[in-house]
Amino acid sequence: MKVKDKFQVRPSTISVLVSRDAVAILTMVLFFTVAALAQTRREERPDYGSGNGTSAGGKWTEDRAEDPMTAAKRVRFEIAADSATDRDEQGKVILYCTNGKLDLADFRPNVRIGRPDWAGWWGQPQMRVRVRADQAHSDHSWNWVNGHFLSMDKGTARELIGAHLFRIEFRTPDGPRIAEFSPAGLDLNRVKDACGLTPKRP
Repeated sequence: MKVKDKFQVRPSTISVLVSRDAVAILTMVLFFTVAALAQTRREERPDYGSGNGTSAGGKWTEDRAEDPMTAAKRVRFEIAADSATDRDEQGKVILYCTNGKLDLADFRPNVRIGRPDWAGWWGQPQMRVRVRADQAHSDHSWNWVNGHFLSMDKGTARELIGAHLFRIEFRTPDGPRIAEFSPAGLDLNRVKDACGLTPKRP
């Protein structure tokens, strides 16, 4: 066999390589498409009440609603940040619960947030945030939903409801910003009944 024959690549081998690359690219496109659709759906919230909630203890409010077709019991707990000087820029955290389980926990800064800097397992855009619950600090990657808000993980939501001091450091186009909350005073029995959540120590 001549030396040059050792380095020849058969057309069938090229076809296999091209096919593998095509499959990988199509898979990535599919993941990003599904993630984008999921993010869009997450911004659409069903009716969780009128928005004129009653006190749930401390600085928390509670809204209740019932799905007219399924009779699902929906409850929303909301707390506003107390660190903003402008009420229009007052951030908030909202817990959405249905039939005794937590559906979603949103952090809505009500200011323009920075671009995502992380990608989740399914390619969903995420932002790295730092959380302080009382004296404990931790870093998290939260889903970045269309540049409007961040989706908090369940573990952090449990830390929130049991904390006296709670802060979230997130990024904006102008640099890092901190939203501060005072969650103490929440009626934990109501949250356990409506969302199945119990406080968690960081």
